[in-house]
Amino acid sequence: MELRKENILLVDDDVHVLEILQRHLQSLQYHTFKAVSVREAVIILKDTKIDVLITDLNMPEIDGFELLKFTSEHYPKMGKLVITGFPSIQDSLKVIKSGVVEYLTKPFTKNELIDALHKTLAQNKLVSDTKSTKILTNETYGEIIGKSKRIYHVIQLIERVKNNKATVFISGESGTGKELVARSIHYQGQFSRGPFIAVNCGGIPENLLEAELFGYVKGAFTGADTNRNGFFQAANGGTIFLDEIGNASLAVQSRLLRVLQEKEVIKVGSQKAEKIDLRIITATNSNLKEMIKNQSFREDLYYRLTVVEIDVPPLRNRPEDISLLADKFLYKYGLEYKDRIVKMDPDVLPILERYTWPGNIRELENILQRAIILSDKTVTIEALPESLKYNIPFSEADFISLKDMEKQYILKVLRVCNNNKTKAAEILQINRKTLREKLKD
Repeated sequence: MELRKENILLVDDDVHVLEILQRHLQSLQYHTFKAVSVREAVIILKDTKIDVLITDLNMPEIDGFELLKFTSEHYPKMGKLVITGFPSIQDSLKVIKSGVVEYLTKPFTKNELIDALHKTLAQNKLVSDTKSTKILTNETYGEIIGKSKRIYHVIQLIERVKNNKATVFISGESGTGKELVARSIHYQGQFSRGPFIAVNCGGIPENLLEAELFGYVKGAFTGADTNRNGFFQAANGGTIFLDEIGNASLAVQSRLLRVLQEKEVIKVGSQKAEKIDLRIITATNSNLKEMIKNQSFREDLYYRLTVVEIDVPPLRNRPEDISLLADKFLYKYGLEYKDRIVKMDPDVLPILERYTWPGNIRELENILQRAIILSDKTVTIEALPESLKYNIPFSEADFISLKDMEKQYILKVLRVCNNNKTKAAEILQINRKTLREKLKD
């Protein structure tokens, strides 16, 4: 029997229930993921495309209702099926409001489970088919969050390339989410079953990058004690994402050009070519055209890599997305650090939207992560770093003389000492007579 394409996430604090659910669904060739808590479920949701969520309601720490509310906003296209051992009318109403199609009461039979799952999948497909403007109306696309025109343009390009293996080049400033775009291309398309391998070319020493990417044979160099596959072999059948491709040496660039031209890889120290079938996505925040002029990047490789170009906009050019991104981080780190959802004071958002974000989304995430640690239930202005808050723009051109600067400093010390000249003289490291003379002047 062929494996079904739907991914199903099972959430229940009872491991025996999880095993029963998984056994029933795997017998019908469904691909399942298991989580024993809402926290674990959220982690899986962020890393995996899930088609249907099957969750219990009554769980310790964070209950299933919180998970339903989260998924209804972050993953509105995902089907939801609830199972519970403690049914009530009030719970039923809350579940319906969360967009749940089916509601099963424990214990239930395998046939009842499969019937409810099929209804959920059918309803989910019906809703998806009737949403002709699904990308415009939803504020999430895979892991990408935003409603701005600039991010919508990025999503349109992803939709164009996700179901083919055209080489994609992603440009953008550091921290804009280039790897997130690469993951969306892979996981939103028809090749999502294959592996996704992300490689930071800037994080691997230059003398090791070639061996790590293409693999090596025993004896190829000192320390090569056995044959080993590289990242390209690991990504065969899926997608390899080469971040910071501008850091690759000319030797690695030459090998990469052969991969693109011949669809084959030769391990370091070998003469035998191995055929591969994968999609190559590259990214950088370097100016490759300038590197071509400096002869540090191959021009022929550049044109091979840029079959489709996607430019990820900096955060300062999409301020309408800041509130959505902030909500994501408040939820994520609220659960991680406080075991609850942390809110944000309304006065904080205008400050976040005014800031220019040189570090982009990564900087926003770090600032909110810190703010949540410093806050209780609500992130307030006090939790924000001083660099985000308004500063009076004093002109650095208004220089004063050394004599005037000395005068201002002496008066400042006197104010701190409540005009106690003896104490002020000690701080200034002069005697009282000298201080009196300076005050006369």
